[in-house]
Formats: sequence, C-alpha cells, structure tokens
Amino acid sequence: MNRVVVGLGSNIEPECNIPRAREILSKEFHVLAESRFIKTHPVGPFQDQPDFLNGAVLLETEFELDALNDALKIIESQLGRKHGEKKYGPRTMDLDIVVWNDKVIDQDVYERDYLKKAIKGLIPGLI
Repeated sequence: MNRVVVGLGSNIEPECNIPRAREILSKEFHVLAESRFIKTHPVGPFQDQPDFLNGAVLLETEFELDALNDALKIIESQLGRKHGEKKYGPRTMDLDIVVWNDKVIDQDVYERDYLKKAIKGLIPGLI
C-alpha cells in the first residue's frame, strides 16, 4: 500500500470544484486526512487571474506512481480541466502528487508555503 499526499488547487469555481474533487478522491481511494484549504495568490507569469483555493489530502492506494498520476489526470478532466492550457493559468482543478511514501517528490513543496503547511498538518515531522 502506498501513502500519498495529493495537492488540490482550483481558481475556477473552487467552491464547487474542490468539494467535488474531494468527493471523487474519497470514492476512488482511502483518504486518511485532509489539510485546511486556503486562498492563495497565483504563482508564476500569469498573475492576472483569480486567487486559488489550495489544500491537500493524505491517501492510501495500491496504485503505483504512474498509474495514480494517470488516474488524477482523468479526475481533473472529469472536473473540466482541459490539458494543454497555460501551465500557470486558470484551472478548474489541479491534482498533483507531492509526497510519495513519505518522500517529497514535487519541488514546488519547497517553494510554496501553503504546500509545506498542508504537508506538516498531514504528516508532522516530514518537512
């Protein structure tokens, strides 16, 4: 069984899309815990867009890393994300694997305070 932290973010109807994503994740995987969700300003070259609602979930899955990533991309698509959009542009849903079996695998964790805080709340002592 793999223990994973998945980051969730949305700035297109986040009040609808974040709960829908959490619901889908809880049906597809064993969700152990959720972080607080907070509003954050856009990061990157496209600052002229709405704030994001960001947080994370800790889950267990039998999926291997690539299979889980593929499953998360399908969930993003179900929630209206069109892949190929601007990397830092507005999105209905962004699901990223940030921790895999207690190892940080997404370097954004070290650059984004909200991710660090979310992970500390889910796995104290990891960072």
